[in-house]
Amino acid sequence: MAIGGVAVLAMTGCGGGSASGPVSFSDELEETVQVWGFENADDVGQSRLDHAAAALDEVDVEVDAAAFDAQRFTAQAASGDLPDVVQMDRNFVATYAAQGLIVPLDECLALHDVDADEQWYPQVAADVTWDDQMWGVPQFYQPPLVLLNERVLAQAGLDASAFDTTDLDGIVAAAEQMTVLEGSTPTRIGFDPQGVSKAALWMLAFGGSIVDDEGMPALDDPANVEAIEFLQRVYDAQGGYAEVRSFVDAFDLFGDGNPYVTDQVGAAVFDQWYVNVLTPYADQVQIGATPLLDAEGSPFTAGSGQAFVIPIGAEHPSAACAWMLELTSQDAWLAAGQARADTTAAEPERNGINAGIFTGSPAADEAVRDQFVQATGYPGFDATIQAYYDVAADGVSFGATPAGQQLQSELQDAVLSSLLGEATPEDALADAQDAAMRAYEQVAGTS
Repeated sequence: MAIGGVAVLAMTGCGGGSASGPVSFSDELEETVQVWGFENADDVGQSRLDHAAAALDEVDVEVDAAAFDAQRFTAQAASGDLPDVVQMDRNFVATYAAQGLIVPLDECLALHDVDADEQWYPQVAADVTWDDQMWGVPQFYQPPLVLLNERVLAQAGLDASAFDTTDLDGIVAAAEQMTVLEGSTPTRIGFDPQGVSKAALWMLAFGGSIVDDEGMPALDDPANVEAIEFLQRVYDAQGGYAEVRSFVDAFDLFGDGNPYVTDQVGAAVFDQWYVNVLTPYADQVQIGATPLLDAEGSPFTAGSGQAFVIPIGAEHPSAACAWMLELTSQDAWLAAGQARADTTAAEPERNGINAGIFTGSPAADEAVRDQFVQATGYPGFDATIQAYYDVAADGVSFGATPAGQQLQSELQDAVLSSLLGEATPEDALADAQDAAMRAYEQVAGTS
């Protein structure tokens, strides 16, 4: 049976051992590391690969850059044919940890004097922590906030305060005020909250959660219902979810006709990476940013990312451990920062704007920023880049759970059915909770 693309596979090595017994890490490295899933070989990724290769010159690294595939992972795990390192979304990590398909890394970190509390943002480490152990080496943290189209706001007589998320009526009113409809079809929307893909973010903003402190699904939290009801109001103020979704799906998100150039949107929730997309259009856009506020009125954010794991039965765990940590070291990120700075200088269409690299490590983020992120000459970009850096430290984790991807899938299906009017938020989330709990019990029950 598949659970959200993650096949459930009972293993005798649950709890952190392998088929041949517990894994021990040593500073005597094996000659080869086989890696699967590292598909990040842009300037940032390649520079880090080069750094790790130079630092571990005695280790031959063989990279299969094919994207991670859950069915392939579990099939290879069943046959004992997995590589030494696999890169995957952090949502998968607790699932495979609960099944005993990956190795806990506390000994690996201790051997290399890596303190998780210092190395990563707490929310990033929490994403890969299950049963009081770390199971992955995380990388990247793309915090979302509200990316403003200052030109559209000014035309409506509004500013960033219109998106104070402690004033829900104000957000709905601002969204409606900036929306332009031709009949029932929008030609501009005031606010795209990305209500389905960012549903968990909004639930956290309302004081809810999708996972409790024990990693059990919590989709039917009453605060989550309130979050969906708010999203319904935002979409209804702009012509309804179906009309807004159809309009947004037609955006030229990465091109010359992107919604900040064409003023098709007044504001939207975007991760930090989208600032890089807009740099070629710096002379055509007027952007700003404001963070979401939690139920107490404090800035916050939440985002996922990737992690490296070591599968059970890996032939070269010591070299795998060293390679993962070297690839995510501060020196590796500084090499990436230099590569991105070189790319920025070599490509005039970027307008000299380096928006930074959000690594998942606060020290690395700050080091890259100090060396390579300079004033751009575009005040809106400077303020926006600053806002993303400011909010990164205020992040929280969505929570690690063996239900993993199944929970995310059930959540998005529930929100979609609510926004389309097919079910009430209460009923949709109750059904999603039941399905997510079945997934949790099936996976967690194998340990």
